[in-house]
Amino acid sequence: MRFVGAALLATLAATRLTAQSHPTVRVDTSDRPWPTGTFSILAYDPETGEIGGAVQSRVFSVGNGVLWAEAGVGAAATQAIVDVSYGPQALELLRTGMSAERVVKTIWERDPDPRPQDWSKEGRQFAVVDAKGNVFAYTGPKATEWAGNKSCSAPNMHCTAQGNILAGAGVVDSMVAFFERTPGHLSFRLLAALEGGQLAGGDKRGMQSAAMLIVKKDGGVWLHNDTVLRLQVDDNPEPIKELRRLVEKAAAQRRPQRDR
Repeated sequence: MRFVGAALLATLAATRLTAQSHPTVRVDTSDRPWPTGTFSILAYDPETGEIGGAVQSRVFSVGNGVLWAEAGVGAAATQAIVDVSYGPQALELLRTGMSAERVVKTIWERDPDPRPQDWSKEGRQFAVVDAKGNVFAYTGPKATEWAGNKSCSAPNMHCTAQGNILAGAGVVDSMVAFFERTPGHLSFRLLAALEGGQLAGGDKRGMQSAAMLIVKKDGGVWLHNDTVLRLQVDDNPEPIKELRRLVEKAAAQRRPQRDR
């Protein structure tokens, strides 16, 4: 089991946390089908070529629509005032060679905003990583506070963390710090980012579900399978803890294959 020790936590506590943030407006979500808060991370591993993401939220089955990825193409996370179509749209544009930044801006700009009164496009939160590790994220001004995003800044690191209805900016700061300082397979680094975000306060409403998706050309089990991991914890009082159990189980199953 990989764990970031007390030294890192002390460093984080002693360091003034900063994040890319945007002016936010409180949005009444009481009449919506479910709340919209989420924190997620997208990343690219240049050593393995793997692309993936992980997400946690106080909603049922957060993995059902937030994370999208395609081997050799990139990944996307669509959340907050969600338009799930942003995910497949992002992959379609990435296949054409469009940059992560241009993908995000193009999809948001052409969004017809069909429900501006209660599901405004100005509340969308949308992030993309391309097959080269370039990242870009957008947090709309009407995403429920605290909402914002932050990218990795350490050398040879490629990630973006974003969230809404969070305890504060420290959540995304902590996610990036834990990702950058955790060694090993991409799955453990994504998991550490979620754990770091939760330690910094996470979703203000609590925890319920989590998910992880990692892809690489022919990187999965069996033949012609690009899915390295697709894990979902749909309803659990400690979803990140359960996600760790699944990640560790998957890692144990990969070891015998490498030893053959």
